[in-house]
Amino acid sequence: MKHIMLYAAITGALLSFAFGQAQQESTDGKSEQEVRQTIKKYRAALLRRDIPTLEKIWADDYVFVNASGEVMTKAQRLANFKSSQTTVESINEEENTTVRVYQNSAVAMSRVTLKGQYSGQPTSGQYRSTHVWVKGTTGWQLVSNQLTALKPK
Repeated sequence: MKHIMLYAAITGALLSFAFGQAQQESTDGKSEQEVRQTIKKYRAALLRRDIPTLEKIWADDYVFVNASGEVMTKAQRLANFKSSQTTVESINEEENTTVRVYQNSAVAMSRVTLKGQYSGQPTSGQYRSTHVWVKGTTGWQLVSNQLTALKPK
């Protein structure tokens, strides 16, 4: 009898774990798609200089590390876009974006070719882009992103 009870308890625990894993994978898959859609919306907002959308996408404590290693806040980036010192003419994804979801946060990485103007200076090139997203009450928000310049091939 003890063996049957032990077997039933172990079987129940394993089934519960397997069911929980399947639910988590389903949730992560949904979250990954939400992040991918938000990235598309974000890129479109950058191209259109859509300040209201950028204000919503960038979290209040958003931090941007540009390709020169300079750190900028949300307010600084918004000021650059509002003054037209920063414009993005094109964003071309050079490889599929990798998105990893961790409960209510996600990390997205891609290689992109950007063309535009940064702080008043024309710029273009290939970059490794890393985004850190957090899901809050208003949806997915970008809390940090970094661009790393890549050597031309």
